[in-house]
Amino acid sequence: MTVTITYCRPCGYLRRAEKAATALENELGVVAELVPGKGGIYQVAVNGEVVAKKTRSGFPEPQEICAAVAAAAS
Repeated sequence: MTVTITYCRPCGYLRRAEKAATALENELGVVAELVPGKGGIYQVAVNGEVVAKKTRSGFPEPQEICAAVAAAAS
C-alpha cells in the first residue's frame, strides 16, 4: 500500500502534512510519502486514489485521515 500526502508548499501546509504522516505511522504503522505541490492542494491518496482532502469547510483532521486510510486498506 502506498500512501501519499500532497500539500501546497507555498501555502505553508507542510507542518499539517507532517502531523498527518506522524498520526498514520503511530496509529496504523503506515509510512506516508510527503509530496510538495502548489495551488492550495492538500490531499491524501492510497494507491493513487484520493481518500481525504481539503474542502471549503477546512482540512481533514489526523483522525479522519487515519480512518480514511484504514478503510481504503481493508
